[in-house]
Amino acid sequence: MTAEATDAPALSFGRLVPVTVHFDDLDALGLLHNARYPVMVERAWAELWAGHGFRFEGDWAAAGDACNAVKELTVTYETPVTRPGPYAVHLWLERLGRTGLTYGFRFCSADGATTYARGTRVLVRLDSATLRPAPWSDTFRAAGRALLRSAE
Repeated sequence: MTAEATDAPALSFGRLVPVTVHFDDLDALGLLHNARYPVMVERAWAELWAGHGFRFEGDWAAAGDACNAVKELTVTYETPVTRPGPYAVHLWLERLGRTGLTYGFRFCSADGATTYARGTRVLVRLDSATLRPAPWSDTFRAAGRALLRSAE
């Protein structure tokens, strides 16, 4: 019996970041626990932004664009993840505003072909002293523009 090869879909926007599901990420039914999806998405975003030099290292005043807070999170679960192993998170920006952004994500197979969950998250950039909305830096905006999903 031979397996038919399938090509991974080409991404026309965003980035595919590898993640790993471990045995202890599964719930009592052997499914990836619903609360683990946002954690894995967060880790993928942290890795992607760190690659652009944006990271939180324990000092909010020095964090710059990494000083932000979640305003909204939506997740739709489409197909259960039933085993540990390599997967990926497809990340992109839907909107990049002056002080906020909306990003989209898909939790998917390592090749991006199968979608297990999808959603959006709204972030607001904060001033570390006042915790009020603050504008993204020009450097952050430049990196973010490369992740914007074009209007289809």
